[in-house]
Amino acid sequence: MRIFVLTHNYPRFAGDFSGSFVQALCREWMGQGQQVDVLAPFDTGYNRTLREKEGDGETHLRLFRYIWPTRWHQVGYGRSMQSDLRLRLSGYLLSPFFFVGGILAALDHCRRRRPDIIHAHWALPNGFIGAVVSRLLGIPLVVSIPGSDAQVANSNPLFRWMARFTFAQASLITANSSSLRDAVQPLGADPAKFEMIVYGVDPARLRPDPAGTAGLREQLGIAETDVMLLAVGRMVAKKGFDVLLRALAQPELGERPVVAVLVGTGDEWEAWQALADSLGLAGRVRWVGIVPFDEIGVWYNACDLLVMPSVTAPADGLNVCVPDAMSCGKPVVGSTAAGNELAIVDGETGFLVPEGDPAALAQAIAALADDPSLRARMGAAGRRRVESHLGWPVLARRYLQQFERLRRKE
Repeated sequence: MRIFVLTHNYPRFAGDFSGSFVQALCREWMGQGQQVDVLAPFDTGYNRTLREKEGDGETHLRLFRYIWPTRWHQVGYGRSMQSDLRLRLSGYLLSPFFFVGGILAALDHCRRRRPDIIHAHWALPNGFIGAVVSRLLGIPLVVSIPGSDAQVANSNPLFRWMARFTFAQASLITANSSSLRDAVQPLGADPAKFEMIVYGVDPARLRPDPAGTAGLREQLGIAETDVMLLAVGRMVAKKGFDVLLRALAQPELGERPVVAVLVGTGDEWEAWQALADSLGLAGRVRWVGIVPFDEIGVWYNACDLLVMPSVTAPADGLNVCVPDAMSCGKPVVGSTAAGNELAIVDGETGFLVPEGDPAALAQAIAALADDPSLRARMGAAGRRRVESHLGWPVLARRYLQQFERLRRKE
C-alpha cells in the first residue's frame, strides 16, 4: 500500500522532537512493508536525508516551499501558535501562501505517485490540503487530530468553513482524546467517522534500561534516596505544569524528599519559574529545557514516576510522554484530561486525578513516593500495556486495517 502523509511538523535533524511521532508511525509502516511518502513544508533547519529504507518498506520525504526569501518559512515546527491558544500574526500572514503551496505540491505528488490513502495530521492546515486533493482526485482521506488544530479551526469563520470542508471530505477521523473528538463535532465532524487511536511509542526504542541513570541523577543533584518526578512537554497552559508546582507546595509533598524535573520550553517558562520561586520550590525543581529526542530515554529511566497534569485550556490529546514513560516501566500520575484515560489504567499503571486539583495530585504522588514496590508493579503493568495496546506495531496495524477498508470501498 502507498500512503501519502501530510504534516507541518517532521524531524529536521538528529534529535529533533518536532513531529517525531509522525516519523515514528511512518517508520513502523515502512517496517511492515508499506511505501510511505511524506509532504512537509520547507524549513531552514533541515539537515537530514530525504529517503529512508527499512525491510521491504521505504519513506520519501518531500519539502515544499511556499514563500521567498527562504528565511520567511515560519509555519509549523512549533512556531505558529502562541501558547497553543491562538495562531501568531506571522501564521495568519503566511497561511494563504502555505495553503496554495501545499495544495499545488500535494496535487503534483498524487498525480505522479497515485497513493492509496492520504493521511493528514492536524485538521488545519494539512487536513484542508488533503481534502482539496481528495475531492479532486478521488483518493480516500484520513485526518488525525493531535490537539492545537481543534483550537485553530474554531478561531475564525474562514477556518471554521475550511474545517467543515475537511471533515465532510474525510472518510476516517482519528483522535487521541475524547475531548478533542467532542471539540470538533460542532465543526461537522461526524461521530460515526471517528476511531480513537493514540500516538504511541516504539517499545524497542524506549525500554527499561538503567544505563546512564545514576550519572544523570548526580548531574541534576538528585540523591539516590530522593524521588524524582519527571514532567515532559512544552511550557504552555494546557500541560498544567503549574498544577504540579502547586502540588509540590502541598503539605503531603513538603514533608517528602521529592524533586521535580521539567523538560521542555515554551511561552509559560518564565511565569512558571516565577511561580516556583513564589512557592518556595527553588531547590526542589530542575528546569532542564530541551532534551534531544534521541537522548530522552535515559531521562525516563532515571525518574521514579512521570507526572502529566494536563488541563483543558484548551482541549488536548494524549501527550506522547505518557506512553514513552510507560514503555520504560515507569508509573504515571495523570489528570482526567487530554486523553490520559486512554493510556493510564487507574490503580494499575498509575493514578488518574481530577484536572486542576493540586491536592489530589499531591496525594497520588505521595502514595507512589512512599512505596517503591508499588512503583515497580505499576511500572511493569504499564510496560505490558504498551506492548499490547500503545506500541507503534499495534497502532500501525490498526491504521492499516482501516486503510484497507477504505481502499476496498473505493
